[in-house]
Amino acid sequence: MSPRSVTITSYNMHKGMSALNRKVQVNRMADALGALGSDVLFLQEVQGQHLNRSRRTDFPDAPHYDIIGDSLDYHRSYGKNAVYPKRHHGNAILSRLPLKTENNLNISVNKLEQRGLLHCEVVPEGWEDPLVCLCVHLNLREPDRLKQYRAISDYVGRYIRPESPLIIAGDFNDWRQKSARELGRALDLNEVFVDNTGKRPKTFPSRLPILSLDRIYTRNLDVIDSEIHNSKDWQHLSDHLPLSVTVRPHRKMNMKSDRKMQG
Repeated sequence: MSPRSVTITSYNMHKGMSALNRKVQVNRMADALGALGSDVLFLQEVQGQHLNRSRRTDFPDAPHYDIIGDSLDYHRSYGKNAVYPKRHHGNAILSRLPLKTENNLNISVNKLEQRGLLHCEVVPEGWEDPLVCLCVHLNLREPDRLKQYRAISDYVGRYIRPESPLIIAGDFNDWRQKSARELGRALDLNEVFVDNTGKRPKTFPSRLPILSLDRIYTRNLDVIDSEIHNSKDWQHLSDHLPLSVTVRPHRKMNMKSDRKMQG
């Protein structure tokens, strides 16, 4: 059986709010994400709990990963990172495929920005190895991000097999585009949009994007297609635009699998 392609989408959903925090958008985001038909969603700034409803009575009680997961009938995993007295948020991975959570790694380097790396795995139809999914959200300051790149590199080097199909995606906050290359070099990654189009997509702010903050990296995968979703509908949801990529196992890996079957 030839391995089927898989589409993943990475999206900073701004805690389910519009860019200026004037509207609760989580249900519209669920509809928009569902319309993409992606197999796996890498989500950042996902509200897990919000108990202070005195200011906004329209803010939903349910965790946002459950609202989206229930709407799309997706499996879900949540990594709680930023914790406050009456609320918390973090990263989430949602998948139409069965989802196995491996770890939620704390990569915070100060008390002001609590960040994490959520590690999940899925097994698409016809794939010999699981697809390793790492969803990340990094700090605003360059020195902080350099420490987080090292933490990610150490984690991947220790826990992810070199031959495993791997996607690392999320909000890297690398607005000056200075340190993005470091992670790719350290882990022998392909930066999808740079490799496919020659430049990083501008994803922030969504209504007039001028900064490239969001990234998708791959390893041991062939990229079939990549897209930035910048229609007017997306511009009026979160403060970020989503990115999508369609992948399948690297051709050399497929040939190796075929030889095993023939033997």
